[in-house]
Amino acid sequence: MAVPIRIDDVVKYFGSVHAVDHVSLEIEPGEIFFLLGPSGCGKTTLLRTIAGFHDVDSGRIFIGGRDVTSLPPHKRDTGMVFQSYALWPHMTVAENVAFGLNIRRVPKAEAAARVARALDAVHMADRASYKPNMLSGGQQQRVALARALVIEPQCLLLDEPLSNLDAKLRIEMRTEIRRICKERGLTAIYVTHDQKEALSIADRLAVLNGGHVEQVGAPAEVYRRPKNRFVAGFIGEANFFDGKVLAIDAAAVTVETALGKVVADAANVMREAAPKVGDAVTLCVRPESVRVLPAGEAGENSFAATVSRFSYQGDVAQSVLAAGALSFSAVELGGAATVSQSGAKVIAQFPRAQIVVL
Repeated sequence: MAVPIRIDDVVKYFGSVHAVDHVSLEIEPGEIFFLLGPSGCGKTTLLRTIAGFHDVDSGRIFIGGRDVTSLPPHKRDTGMVFQSYALWPHMTVAENVAFGLNIRRVPKAEAAARVARALDAVHMADRASYKPNMLSGGQQQRVALARALVIEPQCLLLDEPLSNLDAKLRIEMRTEIRRICKERGLTAIYVTHDQKEALSIADRLAVLNGGHVEQVGAPAEVYRRPKNRFVAGFIGEANFFDGKVLAIDAAAVTVETALGKVVADAANVMREAAPKVGDAVTLCVRPESVRVLPAGEAGENSFAATVSRFSYQGDVAQSVLAAGALSFSAVELGGAATVSQSGAKVIAQFPRAQIVVL
């Protein structure tokens, strides 16, 4: 049965380093929740405190309503999938998967049945007698996942499990991990620095920076409405334009930038304190939101630009556009690309509904 997880004001130091800085999170039963951020942001440390591998300096951790803060890892009823797989090289696949059951003294007949079910869930039943060195990286990762699943944990903890796989395998395993978690109704906490991985698998995610949480939300919400420049710059690509507020009303914010006047929907103001006329703000425009139009086109938020670089990649076309001293990116569907060469004169247009005011 899926359980909720609550992290209540958790703090963790390593010497003078504030690795986890008063983090509080509520994770719903059956939710696939991602901890996302750059190296050193505290995401793996937080995961390891949930698993019980690190003691907290203050705060509490609850799994299924039970306070597990002082419990050792084997009493928290969690399954852990490590980045390095951590498979025993001298054991077969089946023996590796059964290891946790043997430690728990599960009867042999029941253990064998549970191992078979776990291997079937990860599509590795036909490799039960293989040794790890006979498997590909993707297959080893499946075995590591089966080993975590076989103990039938209340929640699954995953520490960058796909980072050692090539791009094609990572995409394949993303789908598999989400399928297995949803089929089994598992609550899962997944650590990664890979934004696409998080956006494609997560029900919700938390972006961490310097040990504290910057933003929590559904992938689309965090991507489209980042709360600050750090989140906007970390989750996907973003163009930033500094400016000063010229006018503001219930419907729109008008900002003077080096490009000229830019109008954004007032609903997209993400600052905690509403800006006033004269305030400095930053506009965030995603590259795929930039419309690249033939020179001579006009309209709101339209600016003359020159294509300084162009890259056709089949499914998409990427352009770097120059307007005066400014340079910014645009991404179009490959089949709809407006320009096909550097030096082309174009119009860059920013739809006001897709401009975020930070």
